[in-house]
Amino acid sequence: MQYLMAVLFVLMAVCAIAVSASRRLLPAIIIFMSYSLIMSLVWLLLRAPDLAITEAAVGAGITSVLFFITLRRLGLLKQSLKEEEEGREDE
Repeated sequence: MQYLMAVLFVLMAVCAIAVSASRRLLPAIIIFMSYSLIMSLVWLLLRAPDLAITEAAVGAGITSVLFFITLRRLGLLKQSLKEEEEGREDE
């Protein structure tokens, strides 16, 4: 179990660094969702299921939905999706 916790903590650190290093908003939100889901697994392993459910619902769920709504209202979601498609076409 300690090995699993160590792996999860390393993944959390990688996600935190990747979010701060990401230049595009859409991948940053998806990485943030991953961070929240990993954190909910950590809470579950620490035998705090109430915190795990809250982290999954609020951290990965509601907060991510609010980020997507904000991107859409600012018109940045379409722009980000266009950049993704253009990047794929260049390859």
